[in-house]
Amino acid sequence: MPRYIFFRILSIIPVLLGLTLIVFIIMSLIPGDPATAILGSYATPENVARLNQQLGLDKPLFQRYFIWLSNLIQGDFGRSMSLNRPVIDEILERFSATLILSGTAFVLCSFIGILAGVISATRQYGLADKLITLTVLIGISIPSFFLGMMMILYFAVRLRWFPASGMYALYGGGDFIDLLNHLIMPAVALAIVAAGVIARLSRAAMLEVLRLDFIRTARAKGVPEKRVIIRHALRYSMVSILPILGLQAGFVLSGAVYIEIVFQWPGVGRMMVDAILTRDIMLVQGGVLFVAACYVIFNIIVDVVQLWLDPRIRS
Repeated sequence: MPRYIFFRILSIIPVLLGLTLIVFIIMSLIPGDPATAILGSYATPENVARLNQQLGLDKPLFQRYFIWLSNLIQGDFGRSMSLNRPVIDEILERFSATLILSGTAFVLCSFIGILAGVISATRQYGLADKLITLTVLIGISIPSFFLGMMMILYFAVRLRWFPASGMYALYGGGDFIDLLNHLIMPAVALAIVAAGVIARLSRAAMLEVLRLDFIRTARAKGVPEKRVIIRHALRYSMVSILPILGLQAGFVLSGAVYIEIVFQWPGVGRMMVDAILTRDIMLVQGGVLFVAACYVIFNIIVDVVQLWLDPRIRS
């Protein structure tokens, strides 16, 4: 296992190098001049030329890329043009909010999705299976941002059960209860689609396992049905479910971008959208690369857990 983990960690290097190149090229292709966007009404030709020289934007494209890459290797993500502070400081400050939102949504979608998939598989073609399948199809069909806006309209505006936006109340907030109150709606909106995908694939994995010989043998020996489902069938199915969880973690992390905009959540997603609008290239590149690195690392953790559950992968 240590050798497998070592080679999986080693495989991150070409992935991240490819990501740096893709992110840099995409940001370079965006129309408009960053210096003009930063200077605004002061964007005279002389000021634009001077700022481009200060930021290194007057250099050739390949030279700018290798300068940025060499700085990244040294742990320097650059300096935000609009905020005038180190990019890594801004990302780490915002990432805690994104981690709270996406982490809560991921736990919710994993628990609800696996539970719904198990119930649906054990009650195949029954009323519970049909209701869960219908609910899952509706959940998958509704975009998260639209669901978020409808939740704001109904639960925040009409019923006034939850606050419509933000992470904490402006006055008198800041405690855990206040955070939880603000977190419920965006986390649920973000988790619904992922929970539907996990439920469908968990159901398929469970149905496949429930038809295997060792499950029939366990039932024939008189093992309680609950123990057969949880101890044997679900544990065996987790080998197939874990990769799905890894993919949905990426969906939840990327989906946090538009959910943070809808609910005005002060995370990395909202930061990157603001940075794109202000043409803050360094902040966008650093933010995308940081989130992508987190996704890659999470998938390595999923692979290691899958290896622990299924030793056959080692061969």
